[in-house]
Amino acid sequence: MATMKSLIGLINKIQRACTVLGDHGGEGMSLWEALPTVAVVGGQSSGKSSVLESVVGRDFLPRGSGIVTRRPLVLQLHKTEEGTTEYAEFLHAPKKKFADFAAVRKEIEDETDRITGKSKQISNIPIQLSIYSPNVVNLTLIDLPGLTKVAVEGQPDSIVQDIENMVRSYVEKPNCIILAISPANQDIATSDAIKLAREVDPTGERTFGVATKLDIMDKGTDCLDVLEGRSYRLQHPWVGIVNRSQADINKRVDMIAARRKEREYFETSPEYGHLASRMGSEYLAKLLSQHLETVIRQKIPSIVALINKSIDEINAELDKIGRPIAVDSGAQLYTILELCRAFDRVFKEHLDGGRPGGDRIYGVFDHQLPAALKKLPFDRHLSTKNVQKVVSEADGYQPHLIAPEQGYRRLIDGSISYFKGPAEATVDAVHFVLKELVRKSISETEELKRFPTLAGDIAAAANEALERFRDESRKTVLRLVDMESSYLTVEFFRKLHLEPEKEKPNPRNAPAPNADPYSDNHFRKIGSNVSAYINMVCDTLRNSLPKAVVYCQVREAKRSLLNFFYAQVGRKEKEKLGAMLDEDPQLMERRGTLAKRLELYKQARDDIDAVAWK
Repeated sequence: MATMKSLIGLINKIQRACTVLGDHGGEGMSLWEALPTVAVVGGQSSGKSSVLESVVGRDFLPRGSGIVTRRPLVLQLHKTEEGTTEYAEFLHAPKKKFADFAAVRKEIEDETDRITGKSKQISNIPIQLSIYSPNVVNLTLIDLPGLTKVAVEGQPDSIVQDIENMVRSYVEKPNCIILAISPANQDIATSDAIKLAREVDPTGERTFGVATKLDIMDKGTDCLDVLEGRSYRLQHPWVGIVNRSQADINKRVDMIAARRKEREYFETSPEYGHLASRMGSEYLAKLLSQHLETVIRQKIPSIVALINKSIDEINAELDKIGRPIAVDSGAQLYTILELCRAFDRVFKEHLDGGRPGGDRIYGVFDHQLPAALKKLPFDRHLSTKNVQKVVSEADGYQPHLIAPEQGYRRLIDGSISYFKGPAEATVDAVHFVLKELVRKSISETEELKRFPTLAGDIAAAANEALERFRDESRKTVLRLVDMESSYLTVEFFRKLHLEPEKEKPNPRNAPAPNADPYSDNHFRKIGSNVSAYINMVCDTLRNSLPKAVVYCQVREAKRSLLNFFYAQVGRKEKEKLGAMLDEDPQLMERRGTLAKRLELYKQARDDIDAVAWK
């Protein structure tokens, strides 16, 4: 079976580690809250400080009027071998040992003022103090600000409630042992400590009652009804304490001598002599230490269960945000390539339909391109007036004899040139969709969230590649348009020539007038023929432009979006690879905190396994 020293010492060690890591709470119960502790509760001037100093055997706490304890003091006592030197250590100054306990008092005052200032404000940020001495028992006590009923000058009106809330936040925890300090020269029914303990621990299972100032009760009165449990019964025995007198404090009477004086008081007291073996600060310290060790042993299974649960939760979060990466260049390059592939998978899912967004490309082909083609100004370009103008200019000084071929060609070339605008607009629209899908894919790639620099590099490389694909696509679609101008479909016009003109019958069978080759009907016919040809070209381009755009942009984006980036990364030096994997500082800080907490929990579990069942 584990010794009391090793078991309580282990809990002290875990508590210190929890304080360093700030593991005081959050969602659910923290490890700190799961560890049994002893909270010292009492009203102002109840003798709380004297009890603590008696237990420690040293005069080390600040004294004064009003609220002296303005921050929780976590006091860990470590029993050392006989003959060893006493010293104290603060968690906020771990490399400094205090052998002078007057300096300990000054450090408590200074550390309190560092957080609260010189005012009478309070703070719930604890001060952690460890004392190593052969004159103590292994024990952890938390000294809390004294409960008060009125605010003094310099304090907010809410100070009364603020202090109670702070004290309550400790004592309402199910693993907190309450040391309720009540002055014997006051009615126990009005004790602030007992009143609060009764509210949070109505059965008295967690409460130890301490009656102080027994030696200054009114003559003819005693505290036997309280100490023997008749006034207010607890499940644990009441303990009486004789505080040092103010004269002893002023004379700096040695605490060891004060303990001896306290023992003599109880042994020779006619009222309390029969209780002498169960009275005094030394007995109180041993009682609390033994009870704390018992509670710790009872709570070990639940503590281990909480530790295991916390380890699982931390591992899950570390898996989510990513484990630390190796420092050698090969591992860094592998990590970068794996992250690029993760992005590439998400990007392809957008294009292929696994994620939303790729359908917008089809929307460009099915809606935007046809709408743009319908808006082309062919009606204006092939109006009778413009046809006449173009044909006449094409004929020059020699009018055409049969069909105005040069006029036809100029009208067709001019019409086909209008297709360049929708063709380029289609390229740009698909480019915009692809850029937006890159942005979405970057944000949706969970693995990249921890590497903002690399995410930015990938986004820049992807967008640069898309620019190259757009340039090639623009050249291709313009070639398709130019191809339609470079070689006309002759069969179309031959068919037009072979089709007989449908003329209206001459009801009077009169001879037809001489046909005027420059009449409006003639030019209207030319415009109609060109329009029919352009409609045929439009149908062709409506089908071929999307093919070209998909081939040059979408297909290439799926095949080789990051190929150039891969080549660049492969040539980078180790330092530059490391810079690419520079993480979000907040994420790095979070991982570091989780890693330390994980180490704490694993070490705590191993230590408990090693100690608890010996």
